[in-house]
Amino acid sequence: MNQPTSPNAPKPAAAAGPGITLTGGAAILAPITAFPNGVPGNAMVLIPLGPNGAPVEKKIVEGPVALKMEEVWKLLGFNGPAVQVQDDQGRPIAIGLEDLLGGLEKHWKDSADDMVRGRIYAQELMKYGRFAKAEEVLAKIVALGGDGEDWLALGVTQLNQDKLDKAEGTLKGAQNILKDSAFPSLHLAKLYKAKKDAPKERESVERAIQVDQNSVDAWAYFAAMLRERDGDEKGVAELEELANAPVNAKIAAPYVALQGFYASDEKTRDKAIGFAKKALDRAPTDTLALLCLSALYGQAGKLEEVVKLLAPHEAQMQKDVRLAHNYFEALFQSRDMGKLTALLNKLATSPVREVKQFAIERSRAISQMLAQQQQALAQGQART
Repeated sequence: MNQPTSPNAPKPAAAAGPGITLTGGAAILAPITAFPNGVPGNAMVLIPLGPNGAPVEKKIVEGPVALKMEEVWKLLGFNGPAVQVQDDQGRPIAIGLEDLLGGLEKHWKDSADDMVRGRIYAQELMKYGRFAKAEEVLAKIVALGGDGEDWLALGVTQLNQDKLDKAEGTLKGAQNILKDSAFPSLHLAKLYKAKKDAPKERESVERAIQVDQNSVDAWAYFAAMLRERDGDEKGVAELEELANAPVNAKIAAPYVALQGFYASDEKTRDKAIGFAKKALDRAPTDTLALLCLSALYGQAGKLEEVVKLLAPHEAQMQKDVRLAHNYFEALFQSRDMGKLTALLNKLATSPVREVKQFAIERSRAISQMLAQQQQALAQGQART
């Protein structure tokens, strides 16, 4: 049945222009008078308030209007895009990005010798792509005697600004300090790729693998480099040759990395499963290998395989919420309430806060679901 419309009502989003297809979400911002026949059931009410109760711009209350995203954030009271942070009690709150960065900058400048404050500020700057400012902050921290992680972060900011010569020196400094970390060498590999120096790129990746054989990031970079240079088949064969060297023979990381290249496409999912199985054959209790294979089985709808795979590893789930999540989902979709209850009771005793919270939240959700089912059943019986 067609609904009557007001001449002032906003047009459907599809009428925004020829050939426009919405691939994500969309919203209509309009005054309440634009809906004389009633507000849509899926509407949310936005009441714009200016600073100290000042009226908002007249154009906003006169009728529907197209807004840039920056204007929407301002209407919602945020200075910049809204980002989620935690308050001093660990509760999630939303704050404007500019207010967040401004507050962190002031907090750091109030005690400019406090490297912890500077690191927090630099981390958020890098998170939101403010690399020039982050470089400035990290350079001061390094000058104050910062550690290898500070050198690494500084090199990354310089690399992201294409300051390749500066970044090379800084990352080599990080490499000398962080002797057990693959990341300085990996970022140097990216730098040499930008410089089109293929021999040094490969040398840096191989060094990263030597430093940390279990670095999935290092193996993934190596695989991507080889596949780009030699094609998929030859690239994978060369990586497996290194992976099968005696020193790497019991490492799951090469195959964990390889499965990631094929996991997202249904057409290559069997190939991904094959690599994930190889990873697990090498290291039967490796957490990442278990996560990858269980996730792939879940994507393929093989719930029995997920349960069979993860059931022997409940002890690991008490330390890793990701494993607990995958096992819980398989049991829940299989409607195995007995095993679900037993699992959640075990997880509730975990010393890991994240795992314990997961168990509490899922137990509460299941209790509510069962109560609703019982209520619906009672109502159905009452009608008959």
